[in-house]
Amino acid sequence: MSSTQSLARPYARAAFDLASESKALAEWSTKLDFAAAVARDPQVQALIGNPKLGSDALIGLFLPKGENTGSAFGNFVSTLAANRRLSILADIAQGFDELKRATEGVLKVRVRAAVPVDGAQADALSSALSRRFGRKIELESVIDESVIGGAIIDAGDVVIDGSVRGRLERLAQSLTH
Repeated sequence: MSSTQSLARPYARAAFDLASESKALAEWSTKLDFAAAVARDPQVQALIGNPKLGSDALIGLFLPKGENTGSAFGNFVSTLAANRRLSILADIAQGFDELKRATEGVLKVRVRAAVPVDGAQADALSSALSRRFGRKIELESVIDESVIGGAIIDAGDVVIDGSVRGRLERLAQSLTH
């Protein structure tokens, strides 16, 4: 876990608690995703790191259209700015989404394969993983040519390596030991 993720965790929890109290998880998720996208912009990162620029000047950049600093989300962003934590907004948004998924009983699964996973394969995989983990599955497919064939499935703390590369590595290891 990176140090920015450790710094972001309490802020993500605070945002999640605020959103839960107001029954606005989806709305806060959208707003945090917007603010995180702004924070990832290289030009904005340069502004965040500029000591000559006050935090008040930055706050408006991170608020979606129609949002103001008097709202709960605006106050949250103001707190981040005051504590010089705008640079970790992407990690805060990620932590918030993890808490939201856990509450909703959803498990985010990343499938790495050498070729794109088609719709039927994704549906079959989601169904099998849902049965195994007892949760709804949010599937993300990533093309990774180093896999060679098959797939590597990252599901929370569980990694299922069904790749040709993994099989070759295990075979090589068994032959050398």
